Amino acid sequence: MSHSKKVNIKYFALLRDQAKVESEIHESTCKTYSELYEELKNIHGFSLDSSMIQIAVNDEFIDKNSTIEDGAKVVFIPPVTGG
Repeated sequence: MSHSKKVNIKYFALLRDQAKVESEIHESTCKTYSELYEELKNIHGFSLDSSMIQIAVNDEFIDKNSTIEDGAKVVFIPPVTGG
């Protein structure tokens, strides 16, 4: 049986604009952060593929296929465009 986990999510730049929120608490049964991004992409209509996103968990960049920790602080960071 899959247990749901609650994570505190922050969005930056384009993702924040598309989600229309800066942060949210999300409950999910996803196993990895990559799956979590795909789930949120479907909910919020993100235009960026997960391969373009960096993910930080509890202030450290992680492998997207890492297992989700209950209560984690997750930050999705889109590519930064300079100008």
